Amino acid sequence: MDLAYGVERFTVTQKVTFLVNRYEIRTAGADGRPGDLLAFAQQKRAAFREQVNFYQDESRRLPLFSFRARQRLDIGATYDVLDADGRPIGSFRKDFGASLLRSTWHLEASGIQATGSERSVGVALGRRLWEMLPVLDSLPSPFRFHFDFLDPAGTLLLSSERGQSLRDRYLVTVPGARLDGRVAAAMAVALDALQDR
Repeated sequence: MDLAYGVERFTVTQKVTFLVNRYEIRTAGADGRPGDLLAFAQQKRAAFREQVNFYQDESRRLPLFSFRARQRLDIGATYDVLDADGRPIGSFRKDFGASLLRSTWHLEASGIQATGSERSVGVALGRRLWEMLPVLDSLPSPFRFHFDFLDPAGTLLLSSERGQSLRDRYLVTVPGARLDGRVAAAMAVALDALQDR
């Protein structure tokens, strides 16, 4: 199955290692459980310019797509989603002002625009309070945040729901597969990898 076409549901699971964050993107069964591998992503930590590369599998021999920051170390950076040949297929950026209350992102791809924010204001505020307390910040947050991306007409384009798991695991839905699955996967990984920036 190709992420670029017709994928309406998939999972994203983070695999934490010492120097890099790794993510598995898999098909999602009717029960939301991970199935076949669609892509494998890797993010170097502490890079001057944020970039995440997506590959066919863990061997990292066949690149599929990537996302990369246009600027270096900028909290308001725009990220370009690029196909395997380096051509732009979409972009996203965090809305820093709106994110003070509830994390908000803007997404564009193939003439489609959407704004995504945390589904629950209460969870957003609870998560911020948790992160402000030094004693609690080192513990896993009990708050499971979900994001919904709506187009200007208010139609759901993409949702990412964090599951109950010790590892970061998300169920991503792209209703009607209106959005290129590569852009959806890049945005879903970014919601985990870049959320605190």
